[in-house]
Formats: sequence, C-alpha cells, structure tokens
Amino acid sequence: MANDGTYQALPQSVLFCCDHNAVRSPMAEGIMKKLYGTDCYIQSVGVKNDMEIDGFAITVCAEIGVELSRHRSRSFDEMEDWGDDLSSFDLVLALSPASQRRALDLTRFYHLDVEYWPILDPTGLGDSRAAKLDSYRQTRDQIIARLTDRWGPGKADTHD
Repeated sequence: MANDGTYQALPQSVLFCCDHNAVRSPMAEGIMKKLYGTDCYIQSVGVKNDMEIDGFAITVCAEIGVELSRHRSRSFDEMEDWGDDLSSFDLVLALSPASQRRALDLTRFYHLDVEYWPILDPTGLGDSRAAKLDSYRQTRDQIIARLTDRWGPGKADTHD
C-alpha cells in the first residue's frame, strides 16, 4: 500500500521465482491468480527444476480454494522453451535469495524490475504433520499479506 493509503496498480505481468518452483513460487502464482484473475499474466519458475510440486503446498492452498496439483515445475532455462520470454514480464518477484541473484543476472540486459520478498521456506520445518502444515500455512499467509498489501484484496477472499 502506498503512503497515501492507496494500492499500487496491478502490473500487466508478474513472474514469481524461488529455488525449485515446488513450494513458494507456485503458491504465490496460484494465490495471485485467484485474487486478481485475468487482470494480470502470472507465471512462476525456479532456479532449478529438480522437484515436483510439494504435497503440503497443495494441501494448504486447497484450504483456500487454490488448485496446485496440476502445477508442473519449471526452471528459468525451461521457461523460454515453454514460450515465455523473461523480457516480457513487467515485474519479477524473487522469493529466495538464490532466485533473486539468478533473476538479476538474467535481467541485466532488460529493463525489468526485480524485487525480493523474504517469504518463509517451510520445507524441513515441523516434526509432525500438523506442525508442517502450520509452517506451510504461515508461508501461504505471508504471500497473501504481501499481495493484498500491495494490490488490494482482489476479486476473491482467500480465507473462505
């Protein structure tokens, strides 16, 4: 939210990135699509594509009506093979330090905004299923807070 209490205008396109495109960036992509629909083109990538979508991420997003089970992880390198050119995005939101470094390296030839959002990595946290789910919910809720603080509540209430 701007200092005057208004929200920023939604960019035409946003790319979320994290380490593996298996937890944080697909959660952010799915939540932003639910909130803002087709008003913005939204995708996500990872520095590496060496993991499938995380089951706990699928579960906590399903709790708010966000479907992630069909998400297919992809890397920056694969992104162009799938028809997306990095230079076509207005904003890159990096959710991990490694993805911020990679995005900045790749965008040095483009006029493109890259921001770092320090979102909790819930993997490896919690000793029980309930504790793990709580960590993933915390990550989900951090993403929702960042999105709605910047661009407003969107079209759908994610806490149904």
